[in-house]
Amino acid sequence: MISATEALERLRAGNSRFVSGGQLMESLANPKRRSELKFGQEPFAIILGCSDSRVPAEIVFDFSLGHLFVIRVAGNIVAPSQIGSIEFATEQFGTRLVVVMGHADCGAVLATINELKRPTESRSPNLSAIVDRIRPAVEPLMAAETGETALLNQAVLANIHASVNHLRHGSKILENQISNEGLQIVGAEYSLVSGAVEFLDV
Repeated sequence: MISATEALERLRAGNSRFVSGGQLMESLANPKRRSELKFGQEPFAIILGCSDSRVPAEIVFDFSLGHLFVIRVAGNIVAPSQIGSIEFATEQFGTRLVVVMGHADCGAVLATINELKRPTESRSPNLSAIVDRIRPAVEPLMAAETGETALLNQAVLANIHASVNHLRHGSKILENQISNEGLQIVGAEYSLVSGAVEFLDV
């Protein structure tokens, strides 16, 4: 399996292809690739991203079947099922890079800001489970007198950093892999306007 550094460079190169709008490397509909993967997979990166329909990781990084182990959940939050999925991939496939990818104008982060401004008693408990995981990253920002756009931008970044920190310190398995096996967990933010991914914590 390739190193975290090489995996990160592959993602950067793939995103550059996507941003350029030119010929992409590989079609998602690829029967040959599908056949190659019949007996196993070796994803070189794990992406924990948001469920937003505008941010599909395989397309954003220009990789097709079998290259990326993708976990998508609103607000790119970290809950036990996400940690378990990442532990599974790092142990089963030896993948050495985890990217927590948030994005500009995240609806789940905005919902959290709105909840902190105006608590909604009728909110679904299932949605609250997402909002409540974002809340600790966003709440400290509410006291500052910033405009709504600036607040949302800051909150998105804070939420990404919080998820990265949770993964780095919320699992003994991942902590051991970081210390002894070359695992890297980094944050990233996707721009809805440019299509570019900015890597954080690198």
